[in-house]
Amino acid sequence: MGRAFMLMVPTFDADARVKLTAAAAPRAESRAAFEEQYGGVAYPTVEELCADPSVEAIYIATPHQMHVDHVLAAARAGKHILVEKPLAISMEDAETMVAAANEAGVHLIVGPSHSFDPPVELAAQLIASGKFGQLRMIQALNYTDFLYRPRRPEELRTEEGGGVLFSQAIHQIDVVRRLAGGMGEKIYAMTGAWDPKRPTEGAFTALMNFEGGCVANLTYSGYAHFDSDIWMNDVGELGQRKLAGAYGDARRALMDLDPDDEARLKTTRTFGSGKTVDAKHNEHFGPVIALCDRADLKLTPDGVEVFGDTERGFIEVTFGPAPRRTVNDALVAAVRQNKAPVQTGAWGLASLEVCHAILQSASTGQPVDLRQQCKTNEEEQTG
Repeated sequence: MGRAFMLMVPTFDADARVKLTAAAAPRAESRAAFEEQYGGVAYPTVEELCADPSVEAIYIATPHQMHVDHVLAAARAGKHILVEKPLAISMEDAETMVAAANEAGVHLIVGPSHSFDPPVELAAQLIASGKFGQLRMIQALNYTDFLYRPRRPEELRTEEGGGVLFSQAIHQIDVVRRLAGGMGEKIYAMTGAWDPKRPTEGAFTALMNFEGGCVANLTYSGYAHFDSDIWMNDVGELGQRKLAGAYGDARRALMDLDPDDEARLKTTRTFGSGKTVDAKHNEHFGPVIALCDRADLKLTPDGVEVFGDTERGFIEVTFGPAPRRTVNDALVAAVRQNKAPVQTGAWGLASLEVCHAILQSASTGQPVDLRQQCKTNEEEQTG
């Protein structure tokens, strides 16, 4: 019940289809807060949670390196699974998780990721309709303070899933794949690790082409300088209105802190200690523009702006009752109707492969073929 869970709390609370009946957390404070707020049972271990007969589905929001053990425990218990992105750190773990869910006959959904954002879904439907001709190019940019938010030590070590690739690139990859049809062919990338005090990748740029002919440029920096939310009408990634005068807050908060102090600071953002986000708009992941034959589509927190041949328009996407309602839609459809969303375990496996391909390309200076991604999607489409 850490920071990721805190970001889902408003959505769970606003949805009568979902009841938080049990939880697991190592912190006694979080368990006590859960039982007080929801009246359910809070366990000290995931295994005890999985054994609870009242639980139909489990939301796994633990650190990246723990996903594999917790997904396997949930699958063995016959529980449907919503697991935070990325699916895992290693491809081997991810493949094991997908196989375990398939063998157990449970749904494995990877998210929340920004491919669930309603404006992304609207743009994907507009592209798929062919109304604006063929999709030719996607530009996806984001500049944030990610690397200077409070971190545990492993979150600054690439081999343990730290840095921007596994936590942030995965969002851009999911968004671009959703718009372009999913089937990537090759990727060429470079990364940046420019702060010795934060010794992991803090930035990357990549060029990725797709089976349908689309090419996408993905660029991200988490070095807390330029903030691309100014291009999103001053709406933050989580749908909140950005506060004036907050520039530099992320770096200032970490000044003179040692790693232990920083880890303790992060616990103040967890359930029972932190505050939820007051979202007024749909979430986003920075500027995304999809270029088609007869129009360019600009994604915004409130909808999709259409720049056509001779006319310009806006298609609104309503907000509410909570920013991540589409994630609950996917979970409910999976549990109640046996209907899988786009963001299955196989989808998450393919997106994880792109993260590793970015690191590989940056290391070798060569483009990387995305063969496993194509194989995974083909298997999923054929049943």
